Amino acid sequence: MGLLTYLQPPAHKELMPAKEVDEAYKKKRIQVFVGIFIGYAGYYLVRKNFSLAMPDLIERGFSKGELGIALSGVSIAYGISKFLMGNLSDRSNARIFLPVGLLLSALTMIAMGTIPFALSSIVIMFSLLFINGWFQGMGWPPCGRVMVHWFSLRERGVKMSIWNVAHNVGGGLIGPLAIAGLAIFGTWQSKFYFPGMIAIFIAFIAYLLIRDTPQSCGLPPIETYKNDHPVDYSHQHEKELSAKQIFIDYVLVNRVLWYIAFANAFIYLVRYGVLDWAPTYLKEAKGFTVNETGWAYFAYEYAGIPGTLLCGWLSDKVFRGRRAPATIIYMLLVLAAVIVYWKNPAGHPSIDNIALIIIGFLIYGPVMLIGVQALDLVPKKAAGTAAGLTGLFGYLGGALFANIAMGYVVDAWGWNGGFLVMIAACVLAIFFTALTWNKEKAF
Repeated sequence: MGLLTYLQPPAHKELMPAKEVDEAYKKKRIQVFVGIFIGYAGYYLVRKNFSLAMPDLIERGFSKGELGIALSGVSIAYGISKFLMGNLSDRSNARIFLPVGLLLSALTMIAMGTIPFALSSIVIMFSLLFINGWFQGMGWPPCGRVMVHWFSLRERGVKMSIWNVAHNVGGGLIGPLAIAGLAIFGTWQSKFYFPGMIAIFIAFIAYLLIRDTPQSCGLPPIETYKNDHPVDYSHQHEKELSAKQIFIDYVLVNRVLWYIAFANAFIYLVRYGVLDWAPTYLKEAKGFTVNETGWAYFAYEYAGIPGTLLCGWLSDKVFRGRRAPATIIYMLLVLAAVIVYWKNPAGHPSIDNIALIIIGFLIYGPVMLIGVQALDLVPKKAAGTAAGLTGLFGYLGGALFANIAMGYVVDAWGWNGGFLVMIAACVLAIFFTALTWNKEKAF
């Protein structure tokens, strides 16, 4: 009970004078946006470190299948945590919730790189990665809570696409940070603890910037400020909901939310099938060096920035708030790029890098839009739980399969088998997204 009291949302303050609202709102919106952007980018500094260390661990005798099991600890924990902690986040102060999760995740990665026996067995690695995955689940939900309270429906696609770039900023820095860590500390274990040190500092910055809701700052609801009220909006939407109300009334009975949850499972299989295995695939099948792999990883992540921004703009402006059309277009193009990445023979690194850049450009758009769709489908006090459901499927379905099954598929049938799995996932992601085509409402 003490922890819940510490996390509970701050009380609404008395409304400030009307003449001060506009200037204060503009400043606070920029401030909280920067806070959740930097904070969520920080989470990615301590999420995928293990993937970059897998080639080092293979050299020390671990098989791809074994490492896939260890890596699955993140996906299992993250999927469950994003759902359960998402529900807790809906009833918590985002200003505290996000930095606490980042701090704990950073400390876990520092421990993984500094405790002598931490990388000695699959069981220990799985356990530490599971703990890290649980804390990682505290990142997205408070960002969703902040987004729906500070930004209105008609601007959310574009704003979410800009915020979603935090994935790429944080994830893309992992490659260069791994190279820098090796140069500074001279040991491959620095791939864990060096980014962790930076993430602790970022958690402090996020705490200074983030604010929970406009009302906690003496400002009116965003719907009133922007005069942008959803069709079913009422002042009841400003009241905090119980866990039971969120689950029963707004999540479990929402068929479209379940469709996009299934689609998310297959989108994540492609995302992590490419991302998590890129360092190993490029080294073994294409002959890339450690530095070349690190920069390829960087290019994949940062290519997602313009792709995500374009995807959000298309969904808001071209498709008038409908998310399915943009998702389907992007996944069809992902399918083509995955085939090129697979079929390009060794000795043509420029084509491999271009294919990775194209996949990175495209895959984060659908990842982002699934989250936006989830937020669109429920009242804002249930935002974290709705997004958590899609995350549960994405990680326990897609990412977990990409971690465990991909390792064993590649061990048994080579990289060709792994790519056939990813191609099938592209097709199924398109199918489940298509089921929502006629059920979305354009604004």
